[in-house]
Amino acid sequence: MFKTLKNDIPSSIVVFFVALPLCLGIALASGAPLFSGLIAGIVGGIVVGALSGSKIGVSGPAAGLAAIVLSAIGTLGGFENFLVAVVLGGLIQLLFGVLRAGIIGYYFPSSVIKGMLTGIGIIIILKQIPHFFGYDADPEGDMAFLQMDGENTFSELFNIVNFIQPGSALIGVVALGILLVWGNVLAKKSKIFTIIQGPLVAVVVGIIFYVLTKSNETLSIATTHLVSVPVPEDTTSFLNQFSFPNFSQITNPEIWVVAFTIALVASLETLLCVEATDKLDPDKNVTPTNRELLAQGTGNIISGLIGGLPITQVIVRSSANIQSGGKSKMSAIIHGFFLLISVILIPRLLNMIPLSVLAAVLFIVGYKLAKPALFKQMYALGWKQFVPFIVTVLGIIFTDLLVGISMGLLVGIAVILIKSYQNSHFLHIEDKSNGKHKIKMTLAEEVTFFNKGAILKELDSLPRDTFLELDVRQTKYLDNDIIEILEDFAFKARERHIDIKLISNRGIVENPESFVDFFKLKISTI
Repeated sequence: MFKTLKNDIPSSIVVFFVALPLCLGIALASGAPLFSGLIAGIVGGIVVGALSGSKIGVSGPAAGLAAIVLSAIGTLGGFENFLVAVVLGGLIQLLFGVLRAGIIGYYFPSSVIKGMLTGIGIIIILKQIPHFFGYDADPEGDMAFLQMDGENTFSELFNIVNFIQPGSALIGVVALGILLVWGNVLAKKSKIFTIIQGPLVAVVVGIIFYVLTKSNETLSIATTHLVSVPVPEDTTSFLNQFSFPNFSQITNPEIWVVAFTIALVASLETLLCVEATDKLDPDKNVTPTNRELLAQGTGNIISGLIGGLPITQVIVRSSANIQSGGKSKMSAIIHGFFLLISVILIPRLLNMIPLSVLAAVLFIVGYKLAKPALFKQMYALGWKQFVPFIVTVLGIIFTDLLVGISMGLLVGIAVILIKSYQNSHFLHIEDKSNGKHKIKMTLAEEVTFFNKGAILKELDSLPRDTFLELDVRQTKYLDNDIIEILEDFAFKARERHIDIKLISNRGIVENPESFVDFFKLKISTI
C-alpha cells in the first residue's frame, strides 16, 4: 500500500473535498446533527477503508439512506434511539458477510451497472448546477428527484434565475476553468501538476476570493453559500458533539425493523458500488464482496456507537478517487484522517470554502461518469444492452438510486426471458423427401417453462405429412412442462401423419410411444 503513496495522497485530497460537503449535506437531509455525517465519513474512510478488500472504494454516509434515516429518527423517538438501529444494522451486515450473501453483487447485469454510473453522473451535474450559481436551498447530497426543499431536480434549475449570487457564480466559473486547464493542459506538461491536484488549487483560490471580497457588496459570499462545519469552542464542546445509543430501547420491535432495513439497503448499495468501482478501476482489481460486507458491518457498528450515520461504499467518492489516480486503500484511509484532523484543527478555514467551487469539482466527476460516448457505445451493442441501460439512467434521474436500479434490473430480467423464449430451440427445414417435409428441431442446453410458448407454437405450426427430427443431444436440463408438451404432441402427431425421430445421447427412437417414459426412465439425466 505504501508503494503507491505518490498516487494516493493527491487523490485522497480530492476525495476529501468531495466528501466534506456531502457528509454535511447528507446529515442535513437526514434530519441528523451535522457532526454525525462527519463521523460517518471519518469511520468510513479509516475503519472501513482499512478492513475492506477494495483498493479504490471509498465509504461514508449514503444519500440513498437519507430518507430512511429522516423517517426513522422521527418514528423511533430521537437520534439516540436511532443509533441503536445503526449498531444492530451493522451486526446484521456481519451476519450477511458470514452467510456469504455478497455473491448477490455478481448477479447485476453489466448494462444496469453502467446505467447506474451514467445516471449518477448526470444527477450529480444536475444537482450541482444550483450550488454552482449560489442557490443552496437544497442540501448537498440530496440525490432524489423530489427534493428536501419541496422542488424537484428540474424545477430547481428554473429557480436559479431568481437566486444567482454573483460572487459564488464568478468563483465557480474560475474554479471550473482551473480544473479544465489543470487536467487537460498542465497535467500533460509536467509531473508536478499531477502531484498537486487541480481541486486543491481551486479550493485555495476560492478561499482567497472569499477573503478578498468580504467587504464587496456585489461579490461577497454569504456564509449560507459556504461549507458549514460545526466549530467547537473548546475540547469539552467538541466532545459534546458525539452522541451515544440509548440501548434501553433495544427491545423495541420498531428499532429492529429499522435495523434490518438499514442493513439490507446499505448492503445492496455497497454491493452495487463494488461492482461499479471494479468496472471503473483501470487496474481491474476484483473486490471480495463478503469481506466488504464484514467491513461495512464493522464500520456501521462503530459509527452507531459514537453518533454517526449509517455507512455504505459510495460511488461519487469512489469514482473521484479513481479519476484522481488512487491506487490503493491508503487513499480512502488518508481521506478519513484528513476529515478527522481538519474538523478538529481547521474548521474555520474549511468554512471559508465556497460551495460553488466544490460544485465545479463535482461537475468534473459527474462528466467523467456520464460521457456522451458511452450512450453511443451502449446503443451500438444492441437493444438487449441499451434498453436496460437507458431505463436505469432515466429511473435514477426521475426517482432515486435504488428505484432506478430496480427498474433497470426488472427490464434486464424481461430481456433475458424474451431471449430465453426465442432461443429455446433451433429449427431447420429441408426440402421434401419421399413426399414429406423434413424438419430438424434442436433443443437448447437448458429448456424451462419459459420456453413453452415458443416450442408449442413451432410444433403446432408443423404441416401434415411432416418428418420431424428432434435432437436433444446438447440438452442438459429439460423441464417437465416441456416433456408434457412433447407428450401431447406425440398424440397429435399420429393424427396429422407426422413421423418423429428422437435423437439423444442414449440412442435414436423412432415415433416414441411416450416422451415421459423416455426422458424420465431411459435418460433421466440427459
